[in-house]
Amino acid sequence: MELRNFNNQVHPTPDYPSPYGSQHSLRLRTVPAQETTSAVQFDWASPPEDAEDSNEPRDLRELPLHMGLKRAVWQVQQMRIPVVSSSWNIKQSQTFRRFCEVVKYVLSYFVLWKRGIQRIGGHFGGGVQSYFLFLRFLVILNFLSSLLIAAFVLIPSIVFRSMNFNSTIPTVNLTGVEICLQYDPKPDTLMVFITYFLDLISGTGFMEYSYLFYGYYNNSMVESNGFSYNIPLAYLLTAAFYFLFCFICMIIRMGGTARVAVVTGGGATGGYSTLVFTGWDHGLQGDRTTKLKQSNFRYRLQVDLEEERLKKKAASLTLGQTVSLYALRVFLNIVVLILIGATFYGIAEATQFSQLMKTTGFKGLLLQYLPSMVITASNFVVPLLCDKIALLEKYSPSTTVILALLRAVFLRLVSLGVLLYTLWEQITCEGDIDKQNCIPCHYYYNEYKCWETRVGQEMYKLTLFDFLITIATLILVEFPRRIVVDHCSCKLTQWVGRQEFLVAPNVLALVYSQTVVWTGALFCPLLPFINTIKFILFYYCKKITLFQNCQPATRNFRSTTSNFFFLLVLLFGWMLATMVLLYSVTKIHPSYGCGPFRFYPTMWEVVPRSAEMLNSTSAEFLFYIGSQKFSIPLFIFSCVLLCYVSALTSVHGKSVALLKSQCKLEQRDKQFLVRQIEELNATVQKEQREPQQPQRETDTATRWNQHDNYAFDHDEDPRPY
Repeated sequence: MELRNFNNQVHPTPDYPSPYGSQHSLRLRTVPAQETTSAVQFDWASPPEDAEDSNEPRDLRELPLHMGLKRAVWQVQQMRIPVVSSSWNIKQSQTFRRFCEVVKYVLSYFVLWKRGIQRIGGHFGGGVQSYFLFLRFLVILNFLSSLLIAAFVLIPSIVFRSMNFNSTIPTVNLTGVEICLQYDPKPDTLMVFITYFLDLISGTGFMEYSYLFYGYYNNSMVESNGFSYNIPLAYLLTAAFYFLFCFICMIIRMGGTARVAVVTGGGATGGYSTLVFTGWDHGLQGDRTTKLKQSNFRYRLQVDLEEERLKKKAASLTLGQTVSLYALRVFLNIVVLILIGATFYGIAEATQFSQLMKTTGFKGLLLQYLPSMVITASNFVVPLLCDKIALLEKYSPSTTVILALLRAVFLRLVSLGVLLYTLWEQITCEGDIDKQNCIPCHYYYNEYKCWETRVGQEMYKLTLFDFLITIATLILVEFPRRIVVDHCSCKLTQWVGRQEFLVAPNVLALVYSQTVVWTGALFCPLLPFINTIKFILFYYCKKITLFQNCQPATRNFRSTTSNFFFLLVLLFGWMLATMVLLYSVTKIHPSYGCGPFRFYPTMWEVVPRSAEMLNSTSAEFLFYIGSQKFSIPLFIFSCVLLCYVSALTSVHGKSVALLKSQCKLEQRDKQFLVRQIEELNATVQKEQREPQQPQRETDTATRWNQHDNYAFDHDEDPRPY
């Protein structure tokens, strides 16, 4: 009682907001005596006093009670629920609720790889599981994209070609470009098996003149009994909607991960307490995975301590030491740029050499795959060298990992850009269509009779070669390494150990593969379908090698739990592919001898010509949408909407900061309460050691001197009874 009176005098009612509504901070809270003496008068089922809706009961999860008491309170709340409906309505609602649960349970079986991914998460943790979740997202994205392309391009082309509908071809003046119309890639009827296999691998021969590539599609508009279907327009608009659909899916997924990142503060809030008290994955199964998770925790704590040590060391550096450190980092960055520049030069030279050499057979196949081999080798070797160089730069461990990943992303995406730029130089005569090689076809006809198909073949070979390298690595490297490590007890093999499943490089490989598919989707319409099959096989291959050959890495990238970093990299790949699409559609002249746009100056020209064929009202509406009168207000509205969203984000950020500060106050309350308990225990122990009677007399005298007897107090009036 004295302790409570002391708190009431020292700590007044707080004026800051508390996350518990009307409940104040523990350090500043006052408890009336009648509440402590009469516990049965407290109504657990009643809402808080400051609740917005007084009819809504208080959530038991917010009450700081143990499970037994919460269960008792829940039973009391169930007893207080008024019965306003008949028993038949109650049974109907219960039946409907059970039916919904059964439906959800049945639909869970149709979720792709749900059981397998849960098993992976149970054995290897959430970091490795995030890779397979990302892979499943790409599989679903490519499958839906394949359905879109098949519904509007592939199936109509097959039906119209087989049923011989009436078709009209746009009439244009082809005077002076007759030579550009010669394109006959049809192979011989009789082929040797090795030739058939080489064509299947390289995309030439019978593969080149098929629905797989751009050059096989017609440029006609089908008309029959009032029905018309413009194949070139459908081809272009399907590609545009395909890119738009992928962008919307990525934005939706990034929005979900961004909300988690904002709420959790990017995974950095809480520090050691979050890692120790809430970081354990209770879905782990087995002693081996438990030990790996413990080693992962130990590594993360070591990383935090190492970062603190490096910060203190950096703060204590002299001016000369700081200058020498930054000079070393600048020199090492120059070395990294030289390595990346040499890689780009090698990719450009290999592309030019493979395009100019005309060789058949196995040697010709190697020459055709030379750019793919150079890109794959550079993506494997250069990041390893950059990782070793990053260790010499003396950054913190987390900064070192992020820097290595950014360099790997830059290398992968820009290497693909260098390949495309080299092809563009050769196709467009380095951008000058007035050169002799580009006259009169406006592109290098002698080497690229159907340049769209050649670009599609390069993307097809990159996709196929990436898959073959993955299978070869699984069979020739990972399985033999596991066998040697398990059956050889020498120190070298034990030091090497089993291969670690590194999440970040594997996810970046998926991003690179998806970027290749986006880049070649316009020139190889079936590439998303091929990539769907490839990623499905990737799942089973990676799952087998994960359980049989690998162990999860003890050094994980911290952003893998939110996937926001990898989705951002995927968005960069989408932007690269979108730039290639827009430039190809609006600037480069289509091939005269193949494809649905063979008689148009640009691919985009089919859109205004098709709009002119509509009635006047529809044509005016479409031209108005594409004019400045509509685009400028739309841009202004988008800017206003962006400002509103940014302001809303700022408000939410301040709310999160306020909640964090309130959590800190609650932590201080707990510390204060612990100190109060310690002081009270010390006081009780001291009273127990002293004689009881003198203490009572001393207390009586103290209370008498402190004017507890108001009948003899001359300074104040007696308290009213």
